[in-house]
Amino acid sequence: MRVGKMLAGSAVVALALAALMLGGCSSGGSASNSSGGGSSTEVHIGIGAPLTAGSVAQGQGIQRGVELALAQANDSADVKAAGLKFVGIPGDDQGDPKTGVTIANTFASDRQLIGVVGHLNSGVTIPASKVYNEAKIAMISPAATNPALTLQGLNNVFRVCTIDSVQGPTGADAAFNKFGFKKAVVIDDSTPYGAGLAAAFAKQFVADGGQVVLTEKTSDKDSDFNALVSKIKDANPDLVYYGGVYNAGALLSKQLKNGSVKAPMMGGDGLFDPQYIALAGNADGDLCTSVGLPTDKLPKAQEFQAAYTKMFPGKEIGAYDAYSYDAANVLIGAIVKAAKDKGAAAVTGPAAREEIIANVAATSVDGVTGKIAFDKNGDTTNKAITVYKVEAGKWIAALIPGQ
Repeated sequence: MRVGKMLAGSAVVALALAALMLGGCSSGGSASNSSGGGSSTEVHIGIGAPLTAGSVAQGQGIQRGVELALAQANDSADVKAAGLKFVGIPGDDQGDPKTGVTIANTFASDRQLIGVVGHLNSGVTIPASKVYNEAKIAMISPAATNPALTLQGLNNVFRVCTIDSVQGPTGADAAFNKFGFKKAVVIDDSTPYGAGLAAAFAKQFVADGGQVVLTEKTSDKDSDFNALVSKIKDANPDLVYYGGVYNAGALLSKQLKNGSVKAPMMGGDGLFDPQYIALAGNADGDLCTSVGLPTDKLPKAQEFQAAYTKMFPGKEIGAYDAYSYDAANVLIGAIVKAAKDKGAAAVTGPAAREEIIANVAATSVDGVTGKIAFDKNGDTTNKAITVYKVEAGKWIAALIPGQ
């Protein structure tokens, strides 16, 4: 089930045509309320994520999380009483910064679109956030972890996931202190996410007493790592740390094992997806960190899992699905409050947009992922990080905060 229309991520799609398509979603800013027979103001929520290229499994999971939140909201008495109807507008950024900016501009051209859940990749989210700031659109990322995103001084930018300056050191501490790795090779994919995460890991690993015996940069588009594998084998590390996402990371892991490198691979939340294991083949022993607690340890996990399974049968909950669900619900709450203050018909106007951003900033609620509140920069105050290990072909929580 999809709540809205998908914006094509291809650069060949004309921006004006996409904007015209979005503008035609409703007539005069209202839409028929199918449950009540009256009329309601249609509000668009953009969903920025890689849906056909890049980290597709994680991007589609983000889309499902938002769709679930919007579907529940439209059935709620609170949203109906506010005179609103929420429609999700997926934008396929393909994990590419230029495409992401095109999507952001398309979202900004839609006068009914006043909030965005996205994006996944930090390299996409950072430039897109500037576009949203100019349009006074509240943006909440469920997944972008590079610290630079919220250090831009943009009042509309928020995230419900913690940052790499927390995640990288947590991974290093676990690698050195819990698993006993003393020598590491550190590789990144040259993206803001991968480079930032790898640097944070390396700094803490050395501070803990570990040794970084080799550092290398690759591209997030690379698929042949055989020359790099030879260099890593010669360095004889205990651990290979990779800053990047599961697509290329899984291929590196596979080629390391094929090249007789005995050291396991470790990375961040970009690896935390079942597709990593599927693409890597035998990934047993590999490790990663991911934001928050395991799904079954989340405060409202049972309720969320039941609703998710009912709406998306056969789909496994991914790393960011609950985070995108919470991000969407924060936006929904902020918009409903603005509608009650100013009236549904005015909710997409300039004054309401400013209020919606302020409402998001003032959020203090219990979400599926835990307590949701933001600091002065727009960062989540929830700093939990879990360490996972692949065992018998599955990601298993190996180190849970507080346990």
